[in-house]
Amino acid sequence: MQFHLANSSRTLAGILAGCAALTVMATASTAQAHDMYAGKTVNLVVGSAPGGGYDTYARLFSRHLGDHLPGKPNVVVQNMPGAGSARAAGHVYASAPKDGMTLALIQPGAVVGPLFDKDVKPTYDANKLIYIASADSGTRVCVTLPNSRIKTYKQAQTEKVVAGAAGRGASSFDYANLHKNMSGAMFAVVPGYKGMADILLAMERTEVDTVCGFDWSSVKAQRPNLVRDKSINVLVQASVDKNDELDALGVPNIMDFTTGDDNRAVVELIVAQQFFGRPFVMGPGNPAEAVKLMRAALDSVMKDAKLLAEAEKMGVDITPATGVRVQEVVEKMYRTPQRILDLAAKAIRD
Repeated sequence: MQFHLANSSRTLAGILAGCAALTVMATASTAQAHDMYAGKTVNLVVGSAPGGGYDTYARLFSRHLGDHLPGKPNVVVQNMPGAGSARAAGHVYASAPKDGMTLALIQPGAVVGPLFDKDVKPTYDANKLIYIASADSGTRVCVTLPNSRIKTYKQAQTEKVVAGAAGRGASSFDYANLHKNMSGAMFAVVPGYKGMADILLAMERTEVDTVCGFDWSSVKAQRPNLVRDKSINVLVQASVDKNDELDALGVPNIMDFTTGDDNRAVVELIVAQQFFGRPFVMGPGNPAEAVKLMRAALDSVMKDAKLLAEAEKMGVDITPATGVRVQEVVEKMYRTPQRILDLAAKAIRD
């Protein structure tokens, strides 16, 4: 009996010692995470100009993200427009310090663009970026303002329409060409604008008629009065999932005008990027612990009642996707057969 009691005592002592060791390790890990961010500044690079939809999302998240990271660091926004967010993607991939302190909010075109632009050598490998989360999985639309002569997509298929756009790889450029080449819209695409905010101003001045590739959530955030009054003309939508709001308004889907198996496969591939409509990324080589903490922080902040309340007031949609899931979707896109990729490349370019 004494033998068994002695063994039991040693077993209990071992369990207690193991628990104590785990507690020490957990405490040390928490302290290390706190030290990683306490008193530091996290740089949130946004791959678009000030005033647009991506800038709106970046500044919203910058006000709340620090509260969800250990040590509560400051979060500052740095605008780095250029080449449809390719400049920002290249920055976090190759130039930014790999210390867990820099992430970027980029346009999906920067992720899928290298699939199609084989003649362009990007400064990053989109398939090797670390995807942290996506803040929105949405619907993209073509719109005209109340002062436009173009009110419906049927008009756009029978009358010349000037579509304002940023550069190659930007959603405004790619989607205008997608509609032109896949569904017969008579778009004359005029690139060179800095972003959606500039294109909207050009539309107000009647320099251009329409803009495409505009996230519906951004339309509601940037022109809430026109949406509320139903005076903005939504010509056509492109979406992965059904959009009940736009369906109720009678807005046709690009698939309604797309015929042929190959064409439909191309449209589905292009539109698939909307699953990660607002992707946050970090460059490869960042500490695994920092990636883990940043993913957890973004997953948490997208459920934060304060952020959600502010987003609702701003008319900003939050439909999150985890970084792990986005990583899987991107990897699948990069396994698309070359024949479909070649067709897609022609579809989104003049």
